[in-house]
Amino acid sequence: MLDRIIEVFTVNPWVFQVFITLVLTAVASEVRRYLFKYIARKSEKTKSMWDDALVDAVQKPAGLIIWIAGVSLAIDIVHFETDAEIFVAVPPIRSVAIIATLGWFLIRLVENLKKTYIQKKKARGEDYNQTNLDAVVKVLRLVIVITAALVAMQTLGFSIAGILAFGGVGGIAVGFAAKELISNFFGGLMLYLDRPFVVGDTITSSDLDVEGTVEEIGWRQTVIRRFDSRTLYVPNSVFTTLAVRNLTRQTNRRIFEYVGIRYDDSAVLAAIVDDVRAMLESHPDIDANNTLMVNFDRFAPSSLDIFIYCFTKTVEWAKYHQVKQDVLVEVMNIIEKHGAEIAFPTSTLHLSGPAANKYSDESMVEPADRQSD
Repeated sequence: MLDRIIEVFTVNPWVFQVFITLVLTAVASEVRRYLFKYIARKSEKTKSMWDDALVDAVQKPAGLIIWIAGVSLAIDIVHFETDAEIFVAVPPIRSVAIIATLGWFLIRLVENLKKTYIQKKKARGEDYNQTNLDAVVKVLRLVIVITAALVAMQTLGFSIAGILAFGGVGGIAVGFAAKELISNFFGGLMLYLDRPFVVGDTITSSDLDVEGTVEEIGWRQTVIRRFDSRTLYVPNSVFTTLAVRNLTRQTNRRIFEYVGIRYDDSAVLAAIVDDVRAMLESHPDIDANNTLMVNFDRFAPSSLDIFIYCFTKTVEWAKYHQVKQDVLVEVMNIIEKHGAEIAFPTSTLHLSGPAANKYSDESMVEPADRQSD
């Protein structure tokens, strides 16, 4: 077997050159791996996290560059010896591969810088805007991909000026074909610029059944986690005409209630109103510096209605309902303390004439089964 290999190398010395080239490429790749491990250990000891991001981003693309160079060199040797026409395509393919690898490195670097930025902010306990950060990263990735594609086409012999001119004419046709896609793209761009909400905000809308927590703002659609835990995917173009309420940015939550007492309790109505107002003004979870109103508001068909209008200090949905429950229970206790009752719907029938006298006389006679012994 060894003799056969030696014979092949002796008859075709270029095969030996190809073999040595591939072996040296594999060795260089292994050396690169151990070298980057050593550099990574050194960078971990530094205070800066940016060097870690750079080392991690360049590690895999560097290995790919080594193999591209080694394999293309081996192919050049074969091409020189055999003069086969198929190997003419190797140089442009090698150039495109190198350009793609450099683009891959830049995209990895951008992603690593994003992660490093977030880690530094969290380590310092500082806030950061996730929506703006995602927007910047997406724009950078898009720029890198477009630039790499244009450079690769230029390398392959295409005219960039002609491509751009064709893009101007063809863009009209593409625009009509992908009108919804483009409108969603610009809708997403407006969300990034105007920032009516960001990732993590709770939003709702009365124009459309859209409510929940924003999980992701993409270029085509926004992902919302509804309060019932279902996922809602909304095209970004919808938000250009949709009125959205951002519940996360509100400073307070409102309590707006009517409580009715019986007409028989009209004598204590003013005292109940004053006590309820005093209770709200001293309540630890009610914002007394905001609008606070407690007034007798109207004569309802079955009750005297008291209008209660105030704001809680919390904006958390679950905590708000706890505070609201406590307030309503206190109102009920105040009404009971004054000997009054909360009204419920009733109807009073007034009779006149002979019918009134008939039922009046009958009501004076107590039924036999109710007479006492």
